[in-house]
Amino acid sequence: MQTSSDRHEYPSHWEADVVLRDGGTARIRPITVDDAERLVSFYEQVSDESKYYRFFAPYPRLSAKDVHRFTHHDFVDRVGLAATVGGEFIATVRYDRINADGRPASAPADEAEVAFLVQDAHQGRGVASALLEHIAAVARERDIRRFAAEVLPANTKMIKVFTDAGYQQKRHFEDGVVRLEFDLEPTDRSLAVQRAREQRAEARSVQRLLAPGSVAVIGAGRTPGGVGRSVLDNLRAAGFTGRLYAVNKALQEKELDGVPAHRSVRDIAEPVDLAVVAVPAPYVPEVVAECGEHGVQGLVVVSAGYAESGPAGRERQRALVRQARTYGMRIIGPNAFGVINTSPEVRLNASLAPEMPRPGRIGLFAQSGAIGIALLSRLHRRGGGVTGVTGVSTFVSSGNRADVSGNDVLQYWYDDPDTDVALMYLESIGNPRKFTRLARRTAAAKPLVVVQGARHAAAPQGHAVRATRLPHATVSALLRQAGVIRVDTITELVDAGLLLARQPLPAGPRVAILGNSESLGLLTFDACLAEGLRPLPPLDLTTAASAEDFHRALTKALADDRCDAVVVTAIPAVGEASAQDAALAKALRSASASAPAKPVLVVHVELGGLAEALSAAASTAPQAASTAPGAGQAPRPAERPATAVSGPSEASPRLIPAYPAAERAVRALGEAVKYAQWRREVADPGKVPEYEDIDEKGAAEQIDELLSRGSGLTLAPEDACVLLGRYGIDVHRALPAPTPDEAAAAARALGYPVALKTTAPHLRHRADLGGVRLDLTDEAQLRRAYTELTDLFGTPEVLRPVVQGMAPRGVDTVVRAVIDPAAGAVLSFGLAGAASELLGDTAHRLVPVTDRDASSLVRSIRTAPLLFGWRGSAPVDTVALEELMLRVSRLVDDHPEVVAVSLEPVVVAPRGLSVLGATVRLARAPVRDDLGPRTLPVV
Repeated sequence: MQTSSDRHEYPSHWEADVVLRDGGTARIRPITVDDAERLVSFYEQVSDESKYYRFFAPYPRLSAKDVHRFTHHDFVDRVGLAATVGGEFIATVRYDRINADGRPASAPADEAEVAFLVQDAHQGRGVASALLEHIAAVARERDIRRFAAEVLPANTKMIKVFTDAGYQQKRHFEDGVVRLEFDLEPTDRSLAVQRAREQRAEARSVQRLLAPGSVAVIGAGRTPGGVGRSVLDNLRAAGFTGRLYAVNKALQEKELDGVPAHRSVRDIAEPVDLAVVAVPAPYVPEVVAECGEHGVQGLVVVSAGYAESGPAGRERQRALVRQARTYGMRIIGPNAFGVINTSPEVRLNASLAPEMPRPGRIGLFAQSGAIGIALLSRLHRRGGGVTGVTGVSTFVSSGNRADVSGNDVLQYWYDDPDTDVALMYLESIGNPRKFTRLARRTAAAKPLVVVQGARHAAAPQGHAVRATRLPHATVSALLRQAGVIRVDTITELVDAGLLLARQPLPAGPRVAILGNSESLGLLTFDACLAEGLRPLPPLDLTTAASAEDFHRALTKALADDRCDAVVVTAIPAVGEASAQDAALAKALRSASASAPAKPVLVVHVELGGLAEALSAAASTAPQAASTAPGAGQAPRPAERPATAVSGPSEASPRLIPAYPAAERAVRALGEAVKYAQWRREVADPGKVPEYEDIDEKGAAEQIDELLSRGSGLTLAPEDACVLLGRYGIDVHRALPAPTPDEAAAAARALGYPVALKTTAPHLRHRADLGGVRLDLTDEAQLRRAYTELTDLFGTPEVLRPVVQGMAPRGVDTVVRAVIDPAAGAVLSFGLAGAASELLGDTAHRLVPVTDRDASSLVRSIRTAPLLFGWRGSAPVDTVALEELMLRVSRLVDDHPEVVAVSLEPVVVAPRGLSVLGATVRLARAPVRDDLGPRTLPVV
C-alpha cells in the first residue's frame, strides 16, 4: 500500500506495467514518502556523469532536503514517477508546475518543468521514452498543456528522448543550456512514434520467448512421462540449438539423459533466457522468484490450476502475473500447451507436441491447447499439395493468456521475415480495439486468418475479457473491415491459410475451371457462384486427358486475360496411377510457372499420389527424432521483408495446393479474392472530410454545460437538435401534441400536410404497429387520426404524440453511432423496419469513418439495392446519406463524451434526406486507452 504524500489521494490509476525496448518489463508508479530509501539507493548507483547532466554540477549525494522534496508530491502541481524492476528504482521523472516567469505555481498555470534521471545500467532500454509518455498523460489529466526542459548540450541522449517523441516543440540555446518547450497534445506523429515503439518492444518481448539461447525445464522428472519430462524430451528430440537444463528439487543426479540437471535455477552458472514451468500451482511462486532473481527473461507456464479452475485460481493467476512482471519477465500461460520455433537456428519445441513440424511459412496461434494440437495434426494429415505448400514458422499456445496474448504475437509476426501467413484460433479478444488496430496493420503486409471459438457462449473462465455490448456479428464485421480473413472452422482456417502461403493473390473474381470430370467441373462452377465469384464455363478435358493435355489447357487458361485464377479438377486414373500422378503434377507445376501472378488450385478426389506429387518439395510430416541441430532439414527459404508479402516468397518453389472437395477449394479462393480486394482498397483508404460549417467549439461548450447537470444524460429533443445542428445535421422539427387542440395548433405552425406519431418507447419507430398517421392534409383529418390513435393505444400521456411536417418520400434508414467499452466508437447503418432488424442486416465501421468507408457502408447491406433503383424505383440520394454518416462520425470522434447517437428514421429521397428522429446520450469521456501511454493489460 502506497502512502499519500501531500494534499491529494494516491492516484493508483497512474500505476502501469510497460514493455521496454529490449522486451523486458518495468512498472511505472507515483513516487511517495515511503520511497526515501529506494530513492537514495537508486541515486547511489547512478554515475557521476549522469548526476552532472541532471543537476548541471557535481552532485555526489542527495541531501535530506532533496530526498524530502523528491518524495513529497501533491500529485497535481508536483508529481514524480518511478520505473521499477524487482521493486527497486531504475529511473525517475518529475514535473513541477511553473508560471510564465519559471517560478513554482498552481492552476490555472498550464506549464511545467520536467526532468529525468535513468540509472546507467538501464540506459538504452527506452525507459525515459516510456516515462515521458506516462508523465505527459498525467500532466494532461492535471490541465498542464506544455512541458519545458533544460538540458546540457552534451546530454545528447536526453535531447533525443524529447526530440524523437513527436510533439510540436521549440528549441533555443541560452546560458550554455538547451531549453526545450513542447505541447503535450498528442499529434499524428507522436501517436505514430508511440505505436512504433510499442510494436518494437512487444515484438522483442515475444522474440525473447521464441528464440532463447538457453532453456530450463523446471519440474522435469527422472522417469519418462509427466508434463515436465515430456517438454524436456521434446526439446531434446527437436535438436534445440541452445543450452538446455533440467531442474527439479528432487534430483540428485548431475545429468538427466545427457542434459545438465540442477535442483534450482539458482544453481545454474550460466544465464537462462527461458524457463518452462511444469510444477504444481502452489509451488509456482517460489519458482518464479528463483527465476526472477537469476535473471530469467521469460516464462512458459504449463502448470494448471489457475483462472480456469474458479475464483481462487483467478486470484492465483493475477498474483503470478504481478510477481513475474516485478522481475521484468513476461509469461505465456498459465495452462499453456507451449511454444515452437522451427527456425534451424533455434529448433525450439518447448511444448507438449511430441514431434517437431518441418519449417514453413505459417505462424500459428491458439488459445486452446486442444485446438493447437488439432491444427498441428491437420497440417500433418494434409499430406500432399496443401501440406507440402507450407509448414510452420512459429507456434504459440497461450492457455489462459494472462500476459502474452494474440496482440503480442501479432506484433512479432508483423515484421518476422520467416512468417508469410498468420493463422489464429481465438476464444476471446481481451482488447478488441487494439486487436483491430494491429490486425489492420498486419493484414496490409501479410494475410491474417482468424477463427473465433465461443461465439455463442461466454469466454473460457481463464480469460480476462473486457465487457462489450456488441454482438458477435458486429465484432466479426469490424474484423473484416480491418482486413482479417474471418472463417468459421479450423478446417477453413487451414484451407485458406495454406492457399495464401504459397499462391499469389488473385487480381479479381474471375475463375477458369478445367479438368477431366464434367460433373466435378460443374460442382466447382456452382461453388464459385455461391461464393460470389465469376466462373467461366468449365472446360471438360474428358477422362482420357493426359498430363500433356492438362499442361496445354492450364497454360492457355493462365494466359487468358479474362481469368484471374484457375481451379483444376481431377479424378483418379484407372489402374496404376503413381506414374500418371507424378506426370500430371509435373505438368501442372510447369504450366503454373508460366503465369506466376495467378493462383492455381487443384480439386482432387482421393488422389493421394497426386497430392503428394504436387507437394514435391517437402511435407510437414513430423521428422524423426534427432539431437543434432538442424539434422535432416530442408534448406530454409530465403528471407524477405514482411511488407512484400502478397503470395509465395520469390525463392520458394511454386507449389500447388490440393483440396479433397470443390467447396473447400472455392471457399478458400473466395476468401483470397476478398482479401486481395481489401489490400487494393487499403492502399487508398480515403480521407475524413473537413466541413466548414461544423462548430466544434460550440458543441464542446454545450456538452460541458449539459454534463454539468449530471453524467449519463439522454438529451431532451431540443438539446439534441441543437447539438446535431452544430455539425450540420438538421433534424425535422416535431412539436408535442398532448391534446387535439395543441396538435391542431402545431400543424398550423408547421404547415400541412403533417404526420401524427407516437413517441412512447413501446411504439417508437414501430410504424408496423400503426402508431403513425401520414399525409394529414387538414385539421379534420388530424383530429380524426388523433382520436384513432388514442382509442387504439391509450391516453395521450402514454402515447406522447407529436406532430411533424411531412418529409419527401424515400427509403427509411437508420444511422447510429455508439462508444463500446471494448471496441471503441462504431458507426452502424441499415434500413429501418422490423424486417432488417430481424435479419440483422446492419453494416458497421470503426470511427473515424473516411469517405471510402461511408461509400462502402451504404453498399454493404443486403438490402442496398433498394437505395439504387431496385425494380424500377427511383434511386435515392446516397451522396447525401454518406455525408450524414461522415458528420455523425466527426461528432463522435471529436467529442468522446457523445457515447450514443441514433438517427431514426432517416428518409433518403431522390434529392436530399430528412432526419425525422434523433436521440443523443452523453457521459463523461471514457478512457481512450488507444491514445494513452503504452501499458500492459491490468491484472
